[in-house]
Formats: sequence, C-alpha cells, structure tokens
Amino acid sequence: MTTAEKLAQLDAHSARVLRCGGPKAVEKQHALGKRTARERIELLMDTGTFTEVDRFVRHRCTAFGMGDKDIPADGVVTGYGKIDGRTVFVYAQDFTAQGGSLGEMHAAKICKIMDMALEAGCPVVGLCDSGGARIQEAVDALSGYGQIFYRNACSSGRIPQISVIMGPCAGGAVYSPALTDLIVMVEKESQMFITGPAVVAATTGEEISAEDLGGADTHTTMSGVAHLSARSEEEALGAVRCLLSYLPSKAGARPPLMDFTEHEELQPLLDTVIPDDSSLPYDMHDVVRILLDEDSVMELQPYYADNIITCFGRLGGHSVGVIANQPFSMGGSLDINASDKAARFIQLCDAFGIPLINLVDVPGFLPGADQEHAGIIRHGAKLLYVYSVAEVPKLTVVLRKAYGGSYLAMCSKDLGADFVYAWPTAEIAVMGAAGAANVVFRKEIQAAEDPKAARREKIQLYSEQFATPYMAASRGFVDLVIRPSETRARLLEALDPNDPESIDKRIFYTGILEVLELKRDMGIIPYTAMTYGLTAVISLLVVAIIVGISKLTSRPGQTDDGEGEP
Repeated sequence: MTTAEKLAQLDAHSARVLRCGGPKAVEKQHALGKRTARERIELLMDTGTFTEVDRFVRHRCTAFGMGDKDIPADGVVTGYGKIDGRTVFVYAQDFTAQGGSLGEMHAAKICKIMDMALEAGCPVVGLCDSGGARIQEAVDALSGYGQIFYRNACSSGRIPQISVIMGPCAGGAVYSPALTDLIVMVEKESQMFITGPAVVAATTGEEISAEDLGGADTHTTMSGVAHLSARSEEEALGAVRCLLSYLPSKAGARPPLMDFTEHEELQPLLDTVIPDDSSLPYDMHDVVRILLDEDSVMELQPYYADNIITCFGRLGGHSVGVIANQPFSMGGSLDINASDKAARFIQLCDAFGIPLINLVDVPGFLPGADQEHAGIIRHGAKLLYVYSVAEVPKLTVVLRKAYGGSYLAMCSKDLGADFVYAWPTAEIAVMGAAGAANVVFRKEIQAAEDPKAARREKIQLYSEQFATPYMAASRGFVDLVIRPSETRARLLEALDPNDPESIDKRIFYTGILEVLELKRDMGIIPYTAMTYGLTAVISLLVVAIIVGISKLTSRPGQTDDGEGEP
C-alpha cells in the first residue's frame, strides 16, 4: 500500500467516526433540539483549539451480535482544548452512537482523559447524554462505572470537575456527576434518577413522568442535586465557561484575575438597607451586588434552600465565595437544606483557594419537630465543621441578627474567621431581646404594676446593653464596628493579595500542597530522608550561629563593667 493510499485510508476512518451515529441518528438528535457530542464540544471550546484523543477506539464485545456492530468512537468523544485560553479536558457522550451507552472501552476513554487532566493539573468537563450501561457488556460496563467513580473521588479537591447533564442520566450513571464539584442541567432535556418512572411504577405503584421524577426543575428546587439549570444547551455550556472563570486550573493555583468596574456611587445605599424595625425583611441580594464588582455575581442553587445565598463573585477582580443569610426567606434562619447547601459550597471554595465572605443576619436554627427528627443537629454540625477546617481567608460581616448557635455557625471568630466586622445595626446575643428579657427579667416583670410596660422597658434595656455589636467588640469577638458603606473597602483591604500584610492564606496553602505533591512524587522513603537531612543541616547552621554570637559577645580580657584590663 502506497503512502497516498494509507493517507486515504486515514481519511476514510476519520470520516466514518466523524459522522457520529450516522445521518439518520444525527437528524433524530437535531429534531429533539439537541446537538451531537462534537457540536457541543465545538460550542464549549475556544474556536479551533480542540484536540481529540482516542478517536479510533472500538469496543471488544462479541456477545449478543455486538461483534459486527460499529459504534463510532465507542459512543464518547474525548480530548482537550482551550476555554478562555486555559487548557480544559472534556468528554462528551454521543447519544447518536448506540445511545451513548457505556461499555468497557467507552469507560476506558473517559478514565484516560480524567487521568490526563489530573496529571496536567487542568479542569475536566463531562457532557453527559447516555442511555446508561451497555447491557451486552454486563459486568465490564459496571466495572467501567466504578473506575470512573474512583477517579472522580481521587480528583476531588485537586482539579475542578464539572458535569453538564444534556440528556438522560439514570442508574449508576448519576453517581459520577454527583461526585463532581458542579452540575448544570438543561430544562426539558435532561433527567437524573436512580430508577426511572417505569421501575417506580412497577415497585411502588406511583405514576410519575421522567421530568417530574428527575428533571432540571426537580433537582434545582427540591433535591439540591444540581447547581444550575439552563434553558438551552448554549446557555448551559456558557454557564460552564463562566463557572471556570472563577476557578483555578488546579488546587494551589490562583483563579484568573479579571478586569472590574468600581461602583462607589452605590456604597452609600448600604447605610440605609437595614430597616429600623428589626422584624422587617430586606433582600440580601442587593447587599451582595453592591459589595462585589459590578456584574460579577454568579449564584449557585438560587431556587434551593433560598434562605441562604451561595454565590461566586469578584472583589477587585479576584474570585470570592459568598455565603449570606436571606431575611426574605424564613427570616434567614438555618435549616437542614441551608446547612448542607452552605457546607458544600464552603468545601468547594476551600479546595480551590477561594476566600469566603460571610454576610450574617440569622435569627437561629429553624425550630420544629420535622427539623429535629430529620437531623438538624447533624447537618448543623456539618456547617460548623467545614467552617472550622477551611484554610482559605474567612471574612465575616454581621449586618443585623446573630443569635445563639446560628451566630457561631455563620463563621464567628471562634470558628476561625480571620476578620469579623459588624455594622452598627448588628444584634449579637444568645437570643433576641424579647426572648432574653422574658428570661432575665422574669421576676421584675411579674412583680411590676404594669407587666406589659415593664416588659417593653426591659426589652429596650436588654437591646441597648447587650444586643449590640459593642459588647462583642469589647471582648474581641468583633474586630471592628464599621459603617455599612465602608464594607467593600474593608474587605478589599483584607483580601488584597499584593499587600504583604494581607491575610491571604492561599500562599501558605499553596506551599502545603506543593510539599504534599513533592512527597507523592518522591515516595515516602526518599522524602523522609530528605526531610531529616534538611532538618540536620538547618540545626547545624543554627548551632554555628549561636556559637558565633556567643564568641563575639564574650571577648577574652573583658571585665564585668565592659572595660578591658589595663
């Protein structure tokens, strides 16, 4: 065979693969308003930057007539390219090719691209559109899922992992997205469930549609599985590009620094945002938008547990994560879902060195038998834990209510907040003034000629003496009481990475990661030997310095009064 013939053969093989599942299958996919795997990758990546890996991989299954079945690219396209100039690895399941079903080699391709992403220290994006495990390949398909799950877990906290659900995702297929950092779904197009509607009907008698069981609306409002929903594939892939702009390529690196627009004219509005009546709500979204760079806020899970806000944003062009109580929903109280939502977001930010800004207006944990029986203690403890162990900078601003255990749970000084600011409207206490007065002044109120008037007087007294930021500030639990309009400037001061006195701990965090990475690369024995060797050298140097200083300060022939002998 001549070289020209071999090149023609290559072109023929490539053409066969690039047609996906064939014209009819592609046409059917388009009729459903869906793109092919390759079209989705083209839309996601910077133009002309995608490099495919394992284009010619084929399955090895011969059972059930599979020996002669051609599945282009074995139902999944893998490779790498650029998003906003940064390298990102991607796999996209191709529903036009055997329904995007996962078999041995399909899984092997995904595992290989995940390994490459981890080795290169780059994000990985999965575009999921699959009918599930390839039944003909039996346990080989199940093993493939297990190997993917393993890599999801090993990559967790080391590189960003984003899943985009662009079709059905059922059974074992749902666990890989659930193990990733962020999940985006497409409305009316994607579903996620362990058991589909048919199985549910057969086992429980419950009739339910696929959309109601596991559609985007279900998982962004009820279950909290997904972080974002999009109205179209274009919007979903655009959301991925936006999410990546807040994240570093790997743990220990810094997120991209972006240009930003100041809006100083809006800062005075913060001085009037808190109502005079502490029982009245206000929209915390307004506070977040004013504090952060203009048009930089990207909220996650906006319709799930909306009594707490979790969002990415930027402060002076740098990525930050914001956790904020929302007084418009349940008064901003913490419940099970809010605790889980916040804890999950804190862990994500901590893994990738994104500073946390906590905006506090919390009256307490939500009371009720349902919450207690469902384990609010356990879920609330999770929030306490993740705040305590987070190594990123943690800045807390108390806007209004900060009562009891919920005050602690929103990253108080005791949980490791680096700076705690309070507005003059802050009420930091064990409980609200009304409840506290009933306990503290119970006897005085009961003995008064006019108990109602006495109660009002005692409530006022407690509010003025104890439910203020100044009591906490006098004990050092609040670092500074500030005007609300100063808040952005104070946060910028604290997080300025160019300031040598900044509390930015990401530098230290990066150093730790580099040491751990060195340990992994070298192996435990060489690493230990090197560590002991360096310790010995440093010890000898310290001893030598001490001896040298001692000789200089105690010259021969010197008397106690510092004068030498005649």
